Amino acid sequence: MSPAEQESPPPSPPETAATSSPSSSEQVQDQGPDALELALKAAQDELETLKDQFLRAKAEAENTRRRAEEEAVKARKFAVESMAQELLPVKDSLEAALADTSGKIETLKQGVELTLSQLRSAFERNRIQELAPAAGERFDPTRHQAISTVPAQQPPNTVVNVLQKGYALAERTLRPALVTVAAASSPGEADKAGA
Repeated sequence: MSPAEQESPPPSPPETAATSSPSSSEQVQDQGPDALELALKAAQDELETLKDQFLRAKAEAENTRRRAEEEAVKARKFAVESMAQELLPVKDSLEAALADTSGKIETLKQGVELTLSQLRSAFERNRIQELAPAAGERFDPTRHQAISTVPAQQPPNTVVNVLQKGYALAERTLRPALVTVAAASSPGEADKAGA
């Protein structure tokens, strides 16, 4: 090796990309105050746009909530409107029966039958079902109310007699049917029946 080669300085390490390229903030600073102002203005414009979108979405959500509340109030207030309209002819028929001065029992009976038919039709259109269990039908505590238990020649815990019909609205019991129910036989009675 020659003395000139020994004295040459070692080669410098290559520069990395981070040291060679300035960061974006350095670029903006290098471009001057006008570039900073433009970047700030763009950020403020974007912030205003997002703020406006947020306020519009919030107002729309509030309007939707308010409309839903108003609809719920109207639904509760006018829920019986359909049923009330169905019952108006029934009331008219009853008033006509009271106004009849003919004194004919047969005419009055026909008027009552017609009125009862109108009422049944109104019930059917509004999904009101009659609960009148047949004798021997299994007692259902969700649809029947037992007034008493009676000894009967039928299986225990079955309906013996219906004292008052019940009614259900779309599978929901409005009024249970009042019934008497067959009593469970006592062990002594079971032995007599078997003998």
